Amino acid sequence: MNYFERARDAVRHLHILTPEITNEVLSAIAQALVGSSPDILAANALDCARMDPADPKYDRLLLTETRIAGIAADMANVASLPSPLGHSLEEKTLNNGLHITRISVPLGVVGMIYEARPNVTADAFSLCFKTGNVALLKGGSDADDSNRAIVRVIHGVLERFGIHPDVVQLLPPERASTTALLQAVGWVDVVIPRGSNQLIQYVRENARVPVIETGAGVVHTFVDASADLAKAAAVIHNAKTRRVSVCNALDCLLVHSALLGALPQLVGAMAGAAAHGEAGAGGAAHGVELRADPRALEALNGRYPATLLKPATETDFGTEFLAMTLAIKTVDSFEEALEYIRKHSSGHSEAILTEDTAHADRFVHAVDAAAVYVNTSTAFTDGAQFGLGAEIGISTQKLHARGPMGLEALTSYKWIVRGDGQVRPG
Repeated sequence: MNYFERARDAVRHLHILTPEITNEVLSAIAQALVGSSPDILAANALDCARMDPADPKYDRLLLTETRIAGIAADMANVASLPSPLGHSLEEKTLNNGLHITRISVPLGVVGMIYEARPNVTADAFSLCFKTGNVALLKGGSDADDSNRAIVRVIHGVLERFGIHPDVVQLLPPERASTTALLQAVGWVDVVIPRGSNQLIQYVRENARVPVIETGAGVVHTFVDASADLAKAAAVIHNAKTRRVSVCNALDCLLVHSALLGALPQLVGAMAGAAAHGEAGAGGAAHGVELRADPRALEALNGRYPATLLKPATETDFGTEFLAMTLAIKTVDSFEEALEYIRKHSSGHSEAILTEDTAHADRFVHAVDAAAVYVNTSTAFTDGAQFGLGAEIGISTQKLHARGPMGLEALTSYKWIVRGDGQVRPG
């Protein structure tokens, strides 16, 4: 049998697992990942050696003992969460006596397509396993050694518990595997791409199986005229520099023209090192390059390092940088900020910094995004931060799931109809 037939066949092996066994297995794998850190790090070193550290994907590829411990902690957290399966979502008895119940069930076979993100290998498995889904993983060639090391650990624990290893499979890294996965009608129930805009667009255009899109994050934060400057400066710094290579990182700062005089105060901290010393092309932490429109540029001239200050071009607006780069746009009103976000947002995460309650309320109702923030950092768009455990991705679409997707997003439902001999008239 090929990968897809084996995956479909493996679904039945998950149906017989009790929640207690499922949780015990996940906890054991979490411990095994930490115990296997030397082997995983050795494999990761092979992957990292093939990538330029200046590549925006490098930080996502890189594993450390701390990051492996975090991956294991997320898996253990998933084990501790309630199962989303078998819940009665709706129940009623009709006039004809039929008793109807809608219950939550697994999706079946879930395909994941992702790039240089070895953490997704563990996260996707844990969420799929907890929800009774078979995981078909198609990682990128950039992270293949790391992915295979993680899957070896998972398979070792599954075999120890007598669980068929085909409940999680890592496809070959070649692009042909992506094409085959997208065409696997009848074998794969849904595909979830997680990566660059180019990857997601390719999946969207070539898939014959259902897709849940996890789109690019072109993220904006609007500093309203009434914003608390100290609070705003801290939020902006965190949203941009906490980790620039992730989809919830800030890409464009919208500043009300009334605050242009305070702009150096709002962005000044970003001239120094990144929040956690995130490395740049030279291997050392560096400041954020600002690409400012004419009015913002004038306000920053002489008050922000000249080497990190450039005039913005039209292509800088509506761009997901995934780097230590931030666009700045001046607006003259709250309405202009809303219109700008409407035109440039990718529907991922948007924020307003304001002390005007009416503006805050209007913003959360008017802005069409999966996550909308008031007076806090967009860095919180994350499944673990939202209390979902690990996440399978962040959906920017509106059908089935939206925003960080945890356990519930990997379930569907079916109707159970119980009768006592009723037949439909006519």
